[in-house]
Amino acid sequence: MKNVISTDKAPKAIGPYSQAIMVNNVIYTSGQLPMDPETGNIEAKGIKAQAEQALKNLQAVLEAAGATFDNVVKTTCFLAEISDFAAFNEVYAEYIKSAPARSCFAVKDLPKGALIEIEAVAYLA
Repeated sequence: MKNVISTDKAPKAIGPYSQAIMVNNVIYTSGQLPMDPETGNIEAKGIKAQAEQALKNLQAVLEAAGATFDNVVKTTCFLAEISDFAAFNEVYAEYIKSAPARSCFAVKDLPKGALIEIEAVAYLA
């Protein structure tokens, strides 16, 4: 059974997709940008502030599915600049302490000029 996960505590999707989908207790989140959930704009400046907002958005989506960061088994992190890797890791480590599997790489561009986008796969026991 497929369940669509949605919350107003994270930004609305900016395209034809869901914030997350849960199938058989596995949660697949869409990438979370550092958008303010209320305005839909990127207010945060710099990689650390944007990483924190993206992680807060991801946390809200996970919570809407009944999960926390402890349930995350895999993240994929997209950076606009690989030179932001160390600064991003500092913020990431404050939020995600369970050390899930992870991919992290630089991409040419991200929507809305974001510096970071993060998606996750989580499991509910």
